[in-house]
Amino acid sequence: MSKINVGIAPIGWTNDDLPELGGETQYQQILSEAALAGFEGTEIGNKYPKDPKVLKHQLELRGIRIASAWFGTYFTTQPLEQVEKDFIAFRDYMNSLGADHINLCEQGNTIQGMMDVPVFDGKPEFTAEGWDKVTKGLDRLGEIAADTGTIVSYHHHMGTGVQTAAEIDRLMENTDPDKVKLLVDIGHLQFSGEDPVDIVTRYKDRIGHFHLKDIRPDVLQRVKDEKLSFLQAVLAGVFTIPGDGQGDFKTILTPIVESDYEGWFLVEAEQDPAKADPFEYALRARKYIKDTLGV
Repeated sequence: MSKINVGIAPIGWTNDDLPELGGETQYQQILSEAALAGFEGTEIGNKYPKDPKVLKHQLELRGIRIASAWFGTYFTTQPLEQVEKDFIAFRDYMNSLGADHINLCEQGNTIQGMMDVPVFDGKPEFTAEGWDKVTKGLDRLGEIAADTGTIVSYHHHMGTGVQTAAEIDRLMENTDPDKVKLLVDIGHLQFSGEDPVDIVTRYKDRIGHFHLKDIRPDVLQRVKDEKLSFLQAVLAGVFTIPGDGQGDFKTILTPIVESDYEGWFLVEAEQDPAKADPFEYALRARKYIKDTLGV
């Protein structure tokens, strides 16, 4: 019996970085359609109510739960004390929702939210001092999270200081495996030109969370040729659901399904909902995961 939970992020319905995408969609619709499509949980989006009692009630009505959520760190641009303070408040909020997992990503000098900066040309590079701040800071947040039984996983991301396989390796080598896990985002690995099979194989025993999305190769080539930004790439449709792009998810994830992994496969395919109907794509993604991986 698999111990893997399958969820879907609200980003296919509404986009936190591009609020105009799905701006008219109410959070109740997102939760209802995620549940109706057969998913067990969701991540937090900006449309969700901030009051944990209200959100938890709406989740319970539909028989789903919060799997995890994004927390941006600023170790390279803010004092550690401020990052710790903000994280503790967020950890406690997540715990009040019954969630025990948080996705971390260093946002100091990121270009992921800049509309006019080419994603392959403008990404930040950490200095030696920056790497030290990030890795020590992550270990510290891992300690703080463990106080309440919460797990933190690092989310490598396009347009940030941890995007490539080499940068993922450096982060993993310089953080404590007992404190910091790895979030594997298959779409971001493909976008960056990395091999998801290699990353999954190398860090199989340290993976804490998965984001499942695919890449449309023709759009990715356009991003490179036209020097598009990350946001422009999203608007152009570079991401899609598993099974709708170039990724071989059966090869990538079968070793995880057959392992002792206890965690989430979380579909997170940001698209323009006016072009890719969120409910239809949610149904398609759930069926593909079931048919391909048996979970």
